[in-house]
Amino acid sequence: MELNRKKGWVILGSILIAILAILTVIGFLFRDDGSLSGFVTEDGQKEYAAAYDEAMNHLPEPVESIKVHTDFGVVQLYKFRESDTPHKTPLLLLPGKGSATPMWEANLSGLLEHRPVYTLDLIGEPGLSTETRRIETAADQAAWLGQVLDQLPESEIHLLGLSFGGWSAANVALKHPEKIHSLILLDPVYVFGPIPLKMILVSIPASVPMVPKPIREKMLSYISGGAEVDDSDPTAKLIETGMRTFKSKLPMPKAIKPERLAELTIPVLGILAGQSTMHHAEKSYQTGMDSLKDPNSEMVVFEDASHAINGEYPKELLETIEAFLAKIE
Repeated sequence: MELNRKKGWVILGSILIAILAILTVIGFLFRDDGSLSGFVTEDGQKEYAAAYDEAMNHLPEPVESIKVHTDFGVVQLYKFRESDTPHKTPLLLLPGKGSATPMWEANLSGLLEHRPVYTLDLIGEPGLSTETRRIETAADQAAWLGQVLDQLPESEIHLLGLSFGGWSAANVALKHPEKIHSLILLDPVYVFGPIPLKMILVSIPASVPMVPKPIREKMLSYISGGAEVDDSDPTAKLIETGMRTFKSKLPMPKAIKPERLAELTIPVLGILAGQSTMHHAEKSYQTGMDSLKDPNSEMVVFEDASHAINGEYPKELLETIEAFLAKIE
């Protein structure tokens, strides 16, 4: 059972890797028409909404569902809370590229045993958040997320992000750190190192419509480590539906340089997947060790994990995260 669960999360992580790699290439190949991110058709939006509801049914029941208004759009925010943890500093979870709140299915129950948890759907990505003003820069990305943090009732928050969500967390911490008590970055992209050029080049055939389908599928299989996508899993189905129905117009993440990482004045826990194809784990680990200056910051490598680390190792991640938070709270 555990082996099948890990395999399922490897497949889900493969989908996310493919999305991120493809969008990286598309950003280089295609001109931008200046439109907002959103669903391509009304029918597509309805299909996604049904898949979203199905996936949310597998999560603990949120105690609050909130629409937070920002200068760049309306953010769907959820609060989850266990009755005996209201006094703890909450976590805010930021999902990966092309995903939304349901991707935390493997992690929420464990995290809630220790503290309240917020989740949100990123503006400009498939989910229930909507973009109303074009996000064009990293500063724009930080601005709307900083406005969400400002509207939370708590004075402090722990910010946790996976993949692109990890970049989003580091990006806002550098520009609007006021309420952020700590950063937890799960296999983030463009934070401790770039996406390898090989991944970008290999993804080109998968991102060009005129390339024959068998070639595209072969390249996607290579990108994802040979895994075949099974959309019977509700979260995988949701992500696949978003790929087909939603068009993101977000700018590509701007790589965070080591000297900028050194400017972070809060504790950072960087958790890297040793088998991730989205960066060179050893180099990224060393960058974090050399750049992070807060004495409570840590870098950890899960040697056998893929980019789907949150689903592959939920128990081990929970132990690592809570040990880190216990040290700084």
